[in-house]
Amino acid sequence: MRREDKEIADSTLLPAVLEDAFVCRIGLADGDWPYLVPMNFAYADGHVYLHSAGEGKKIEILKRNNRVCFEAETGLALVRAERACDFGTRYVSIIGTGTASFVTDLAEKSRALDRLMEKYAGGGSWSYPPAALRAVTVIRIDVETLTGKASGYTEEEVRRLLIGEPEGS
Repeated sequence: MRREDKEIADSTLLPAVLEDAFVCRIGLADGDWPYLVPMNFAYADGHVYLHSAGEGKKIEILKRNNRVCFEAETGLALVRAERACDFGTRYVSIIGTGTASFVTDLAEKSRALDRLMEKYAGGGSWSYPPAALRAVTVIRIDVETLTGKASGYTEEEVRRLLIGEPEGS
């Protein structure tokens, strides 16, 4: 990372960025062209889980090349200034790489969908009709690298934003 002063040095905070972020962008390689897809997602046990229809451009690309990059951010805020060159953005972000695979095990699919529902709908007990569970495509990214960057936040502010630690702890 070029700006080491912005790197999130505490690697235990990186999963919290994924927990807090609302959208994850998945970068795919489609021949000579990049292809970027914003998606709802959940993170669990070193894996990013996505759900999708079973067909479409992203699915076709993943079948040819399952190496992916992903990005997510939280804490976005515009920083206004008197001079145009002093405007900026506060954010906490992660960029990761990994290998994507299609989940076929129904129990793992169900757990992944539970994590997605927990993230976006809150608590609850969810059930999935067997036909729907078989029909939905769940993609698992096995995370290989993960780096974080914070701009406009101190490390203490990042910690408070992501895990709610009180000031001075």
